[in-house]
Amino acid sequence: MRQHRRTLRLLGSLLLVAMAASVTGAAPAPQASPTPLDRIVPAPASADPGGSPYRITRGTHIRVDGSRETRAVGEYLAKILRPSTGYRLPVTAQGAGGIRLRLAAGPFGAEGYRLDSGRGGVTITAARPAGLFHGVQTLRQLLPAAVEKDSVQPGPWLVAGGTITDTPRYGWRGAMLDVSRHFFTVEQVKRYIDQLALYKINKLHLHLSDDQGWRIAIDSWPRLATYGGSTEVGGGPGGFYTKADYREIVRYASSRHLEVVPEIDMPGHTNAALASYAGLNCDGVAPPLYTGTEVGFSSLCAGKEITYDFVDDVIRELAALTPGRYLHIGGDEAHSTSHEDYVKFMDRVQPIVAKYGKTVVGWHQLTGATPAKGALAQYWGLDGTSAEEKARVVKAAQGGTGLILSPADRVYLDMKYTKETPLGLSWAGYVEVKRSYDWDPGAYLPGVPGAAVRGVEAPMWSETLENSEHIEFMTFPRLPGVAELGWSPAASHDWERYKGRLAAQAERWEALGIEWYRSPQVPWGAGGG
Repeated sequence: MRQHRRTLRLLGSLLLVAMAASVTGAAPAPQASPTPLDRIVPAPASADPGGSPYRITRGTHIRVDGSRETRAVGEYLAKILRPSTGYRLPVTAQGAGGIRLRLAAGPFGAEGYRLDSGRGGVTITAARPAGLFHGVQTLRQLLPAAVEKDSVQPGPWLVAGGTITDTPRYGWRGAMLDVSRHFFTVEQVKRYIDQLALYKINKLHLHLSDDQGWRIAIDSWPRLATYGGSTEVGGGPGGFYTKADYREIVRYASSRHLEVVPEIDMPGHTNAALASYAGLNCDGVAPPLYTGTEVGFSSLCAGKEITYDFVDDVIRELAALTPGRYLHIGGDEAHSTSHEDYVKFMDRVQPIVAKYGKTVVGWHQLTGATPAKGALAQYWGLDGTSAEEKARVVKAAQGGTGLILSPADRVYLDMKYTKETPLGLSWAGYVEVKRSYDWDPGAYLPGVPGAAVRGVEAPMWSETLENSEHIEFMTFPRLPGVAELGWSPAASHDWERYKGRLAAQAERWEALGIEWYRSPQVPWGAGGG
């Protein structure tokens, strides 16, 4: 009996040691195979494996140069790694080895980077801070998915040996969030920003006004937010961002190297504004607030001078809040505006955007007027959009208008996956994961010069979406594919190879607490939930 008790005590002691080791990292963890360099999403421009892996340990430091921007990226990385590893990971400008972030001249462009990994450490080199940040996203994916958890995990934390050299195909890799049909709080928007950053998205397009709600405070027209922002689809309480709220979204996005592109949709999609100020209506009568989902019934009055005073004030205040280069003026589904009035309106409004130092972005209907020099048109048509409409967009592109590609039956994230999908709409058809990935932005509109395609963007309209879980379910797993279309070389796009890399992402989403759709088109593994 004494021997039995002694054996139990010994087993108990061994168990306590094992538990302590998993928490403190004091004892060696079992060996594991690191994630191969070519398994990340978006696919890197080149990945050359070789040499021993690097192992993050209790003694690892994050080395940065003397710049404030590099230190910020280093602190961001440390904040991700510390909870799961349990290590201090000090960020320092001293010493050698460990994880090193450095700015240096090289063929990286504004967002490219090189990641070198070996037994002695990991070095991420870039010409600009955005490149370092994108390199950090690659490093995250090279580590086990458990690195994303907010409690200590056992590891080991291995980074495969070799070199990744990476630059994006396009400079515009965007995601749009409609906060007008349903309002989302600052914290919900921040959560989405973090998810976008993981896949090297660099533009956050915020749809700030529509028939159902006006979401940004404008001091010179206060009822836009307090009255026009007081509802949403279905009649909920709505909401709006104060200027401080909006600045915080912009600041947070900038810290993740995303540029905020605000949109005020006009001359259509304006019922919230028309309800707030009667004088904006041609007949001087304010309509009631609207909580439905129909489109095309509202219009600013192109023939009244107060309209342009209103637009000038809104753009002036919004431009002052927005450090980015772009301001989106909508322009879609203006069915209640005559063609003559639409052209007149756009001829008046585009110079106002330029007056306040911003570049015009509009939905592709802008090409039915005369796009301003340097303007970008965002194409949201379908594969089956009329030849005439496509020809107008192609002609504008040939004349110098840049294009952002957002074909609705490919990358509208609010489209249902299948007819059984409980959320979303289906007016553009059903958009499963393969369909959202399996197309080439550079060849989508024949006749468009390659240089005219500035990138891709995945819009998320919110008629049926009420919370972060809804947003995530419709975003994942489609968004990573759109990000890859925007980042990776065209030659790397291959569905059969991609779906395996995508399947491996599911464990990371689980670790991050992200809701996602288990598409039957993707070979999810046991770790994918």
